[in-house]
Amino acid sequence: MTGSIFSPSRSSASARRPRLVARLIAGLGVSGLVLATLAGCAAPPPKDPDELAEYREANDPYESMNRKFYDITMKLDKYSLRPVAQAYVWAVPYRVRQSMGNMSQTMNEPVVFFTDVGAGKPRRAGDAFVRWCINMVAGIGGLIDVAKYAGYPHHDDDAGLTLATWGVPSGPYLFLPMMGPSSFRDGIGYGIDVGLSPWNYVPSGYGLLTFNWAYNIMGMINARADHLDALDQLQKDALDPYATIRSAYQQQRKALADTISHDRRATVPDWYN
Repeated sequence: MTGSIFSPSRSSASARRPRLVARLIAGLGVSGLVLATLAGCAAPPPKDPDELAEYREANDPYESMNRKFYDITMKLDKYSLRPVAQAYVWAVPYRVRQSMGNMSQTMNEPVVFFTDVGAGKPRRAGDAFVRWCINMVAGIGGLIDVAKYAGYPHHDDDAGLTLATWGVPSGPYLFLPMMGPSSFRDGIGYGIDVGLSPWNYVPSGYGLLTFNWAYNIMGMINARADHLDALDQLQKDALDPYATIRSAYQQQRKALADTISHDRRATVPDWYN
């Protein structure tokens, strides 16, 4: 995941540590502020039994505010990110865009590794670590997904999913402005992911800070470009795009959490035995 961009810190490890902690707290604080703002905005549950069942299934007590955030986000996207993504698709060949996606995925492998460890899945964590090593070296900094062909395909994990494997409930559905679908649990997880990503702590000098800016911006544009047709089609065909996105997000998150929970493979790879 591409996280927030943080200001450079001093080179001394002892001087840097308090800042790293502060930044992690700040990342959590952004999510916490949104959650606290919404805490008093929940609509009361309906009285009708059928409507109540639908209300509970959607898990969206803040629907009125979420829909406003959705409308704002879609309008901003229409006049900003979407045109940029369209120009990017027009100007950049598919193979180059695929390489950018591979690099973004490789750069996120440390977060996947740490959250796999947190979920108590050493085999998955080992796969993520091996993927990062192979792609950073043989894959030219992650531009080529060599690890996939070596038997280490990518798998998704993040702090929100790890919390799910711990039994933490998702909490109400949220649609965060310019960030998209989420939940109370995943909002907190996002703040943790920011703290886990080593790329958010690059020091100044040697062009690393510039690289981090470019990596985050290009990752955002590339991700939007990957979903141009799908989102356009959804907006065109779905009777209620907001509800469709909400349902798809909740089902996907549940499926991913179940996949992690049910992964009981041996710690060592199959070829070792």
